[in-house]
Amino acid sequence: MKVMFYVQHLLGIGHLVRASRIASALEADGQDVTMVTGGMAVDGFPDEHVANVQLPPLRSADDSFSGLADEQGREAGDAFLTRRKVALIRSFEDIEPDCLIIEAFPFARRQMRFELLPLLDHVKALPPGKRPMVVSSIRDILQPKSQKRDVATVRLVRDYFDLVLVHGDERFATLDETFSTADSIADRTVYTGMVAAHGTDPCDGDVYDVIVSAGGGAVGGELLGTSLAARALTSLSSARWLVVTGPNLPDPALSRLQSEVADGVEIVRFRPDLAELLRRAKVSVSQAGYNTVADVLRARCASVLVPFAAHGEQEQTSRATRLQADGLAVCIKPDELSPASLAAAIDAACAQHRGHRAGIRLDGAAATAEVLKARHNAFRHGRSA
Repeated sequence: MKVMFYVQHLLGIGHLVRASRIASALEADGQDVTMVTGGMAVDGFPDEHVANVQLPPLRSADDSFSGLADEQGREAGDAFLTRRKVALIRSFEDIEPDCLIIEAFPFARRQMRFELLPLLDHVKALPPGKRPMVVSSIRDILQPKSQKRDVATVRLVRDYFDLVLVHGDERFATLDETFSTADSIADRTVYTGMVAAHGTDPCDGDVYDVIVSAGGGAVGGELLGTSLAARALTSLSSARWLVVTGPNLPDPALSRLQSEVADGVEIVRFRPDLAELLRRAKVSVSQAGYNTVADVLRARCASVLVPFAAHGEQEQTSRATRLQADGLAVCIKPDELSPASLAAAIDAACAQHRGHRAGIRLDGAAATAEVLKARHNAFRHGRSA
């Protein structure tokens, strides 16, 4: 099965990371995958064995997603967007996929309608024997929208998509909790479990007691700085700490962190073996993004979560509070974050942690491969009939 997997990350790198993990699982399952990526290039994603077509990069103009900017931060004008749209449809024609996966849309990424709706219209106009199965790939907890928006999303799903993959465990969160019209597409919705990383051997056998991470790093500067200030106030002040800033932390912020570093603390932008390092750590301090939480759950280390909640964002707060209610994390509200509160949360997380396994499915990448194979076989049978 030839698979084209479209993903557009705008601010963080979470969408790209999850899609890359799924693409790698599809490749391992014997499928022929080409990722078509539209954000800023990020080293290591997708994996080197997965084919990648890079569109002219777009990113969010700011952390409120108020507009689209090019690689240099300039507003993306009509000519740029037209070039992107043409390049995307040309990529589809070159790949000739049996399965087209679109990450997030139409549940999110409305900014990309300028290129995705023309692509979907192009696909829909193909003869039945040439049309691929079209799949939407979404996380378990969405940013709630208005009823009107949800109805419009359902219309797009029913017009263009054959399948919606929800990368979560319905025992933890169900789509209807953050998407009001989920019942209208229940006939084409499948839960895969969360997409956690497979472990890789840590570089040089490294072991850190405390790992602080901020996802892509674009909005994690305050958490990183507060963590360094909290270190001396914790019971782990003499332990070995690793601070992973993320590739998108601005250079001035990184320089400030490095100027504050103490003995026993290492600061890096990226560790490809982060998921495995978490397995060896006592405690993780992070935001509550999807991928980080999945990796922490698989690692079974203690966890402190400080969700990103600016500009009305609710997804990370919802995830963090659910995990805290289940005894799987200690949550700090962003407006309550301070060195003292973070130090207390780190010690509390370590004290209450029992290394128990979360009752949440974490095999979502491999499960996605199995679901797509089965659904594509049924799709081909129905098409030929």
